[in-house]
Amino acid sequence: MEAFEDGLDDWFIESLKTYNDLYVYQLESPTRVADWTSGDTVCVAGYSSSKNEILELRLPPRLLADANKGLCAERDFKVVHGGLTDTPVHCLKHIPGTRYIVTNDGRSSDLQVWKLGEDSDVIQRAGGVAGRGPKGGSRMAARRSSDPQVLHGATSADVQLSQLVAGSLLFELDVASADPLSSLQFLSDSVFLAGCCNGSFYVADVRASSSPQVSPPPASSTESSLWWTEASAGPPASRILRVSSSGEMLVSDLRNLGEAVSAAQMDTGPARGSMDHVRVSWAPVLNGCIAVSGFGGAVEIYDTSCWTRELQKVPPVFVHCGHSVSSQPGDDVVVTSHLWHPHRPRTLLSTASDGSVHLWDWVDQSAAS
Repeated sequence: MEAFEDGLDDWFIESLKTYNDLYVYQLESPTRVADWTSGDTVCVAGYSSSKNEILELRLPPRLLADANKGLCAERDFKVVHGGLTDTPVHCLKHIPGTRYIVTNDGRSSDLQVWKLGEDSDVIQRAGGVAGRGPKGGSRMAARRSSDPQVLHGATSADVQLSQLVAGSLLFELDVASADPLSSLQFLSDSVFLAGCCNGSFYVADVRASSSPQVSPPPASSTESSLWWTEASAGPPASRILRVSSSGEMLVSDLRNLGEAVSAAQMDTGPARGSMDHVRVSWAPVLNGCIAVSGFGGAVEIYDTSCWTRELQKVPPVFVHCGHSVSSQPGDDVVVTSHLWHPHRPRTLLSTASDGSVHLWDWVDQSAAS
């Protein structure tokens, strides 16, 4: 125990040089989902098999202070809205421009619609949207629209765009294969990307009934490989990142899907724990940077601008290991989710299997030196 406390003290001392800001919060139950509802609020929810909380948290005021942070004593997250659900929350998405969030319980393809209270602090059930897939685990994507909508599906064969309140069907992806999905993401107001677990992906337009653009699995993909896909933040959203369960990372150009334009190999070994915990994401306002989590107890930041076409191991430019460092001895803590802040270049929020939530702004050591 003494060695653990010494290691924790050493990490906190080192963090004074490696972080501009670092905030730690503890949930009663761990979460695997998080989504921004504004620049200073985020939604999280539990995923245990019994009753779970859905919470909207306000970020610490000290972080949000533009100047004179020392005059702002409040360093804690604050619960601003809360609600209860009788099912796990395996996927959660906020509908931009609204006070609606949509969840999926992983047991069916149906979605649950929730309203964040405006006159009260309660998150209330506001309806549901029927899925057309036979299995659970729906992925979701949303865009800003005058008519709230959600794109959802568990496999490539059952992707659909639904009107949120009435639940009416607006679009169906017309493909023959039924590959399980790892991601759904809007690239523009009408074009979306559907990434499959086998490494293939589709690019389609919800305004058109024509066949979608298809990219096959990477040449290195095997039957045992799982892949996660994410497009760069746009516009234009032209770079596609694919990360495999073995740690291979490939960047392709949406305008030329013939081959990867750059590649790299993580040095962390295969993913640990549930494959549903793996997250890959492009930084929205930090060109070329990505974050990868779910391969262990850390969030790793990579700079893709220095990658080449040759696959070789590359070191991360930053590693946030606070979840594993601060966990109790013997606990095998795995990061379950992470989010880049939509406006602050190096600020991320991460969650872990022990219920910890960290909000951190990392220091670019190369720039600092």
